[in-house]
Amino acid sequence: MNEDLKRAMKMLSTALEMEERGRAFYERAISTCKNAMGKEIFQTLMEDEDVHVGRIGAIYETLSGKQAWSEEWKELKIRHDDLGDLFRNMAKKHGSKIIADTSDLEALDTGIDFEMRSVEFYEEQLTKATNSLEQEFIKKMVTEERGHHAALTDMKFYLSDPAGWFREKERGGLDGG
Repeated sequence: MNEDLKRAMKMLSTALEMEERGRAFYERAISTCKNAMGKEIFQTLMEDEDVHVGRIGAIYETLSGKQAWSEEWKELKIRHDDLGDLFRNMAKKHGSKIIADTSDLEALDTGIDFEMRSVEFYEEQLTKATNSLEQEFIKKMVTEERGHHAALTDMKFYLSDPAGWFREKERGGLDGG
């Protein structure tokens, strides 16, 4: 096994563990979250982590058979390309009268930290990647993990200060615009 393949296999093994931990975290967050919007976001993120686990597992299996990188992982797609749009639509639906439980905010902090560490991990791996398909895979993961991070950050802002979130994110203001 050449060094690039060993490195890629190690990266995939670590990534798989991270994504499985993320999935388990979001599953727990769903069961403890007090508001419907939070449950929906955590559900979406859990489903995305399932897709990530599937992608990584497929790539790992292919490489384990001493085969080269393939494009099969591209068939496994997350449900929402833009979690920001999903979140904004949910926020409009729920309005500014929402109550956040302390445990919900703590779960968001944990998720935000988890997603940031995932972004950092994949960005570091990108600097080491030599195969163009590996680089494409890692870039896709960075983009999706950044989307998760942004959605959780937005949700925390929304739950902490719904009126402030609407002012900033929906471009409303004192002038009515």
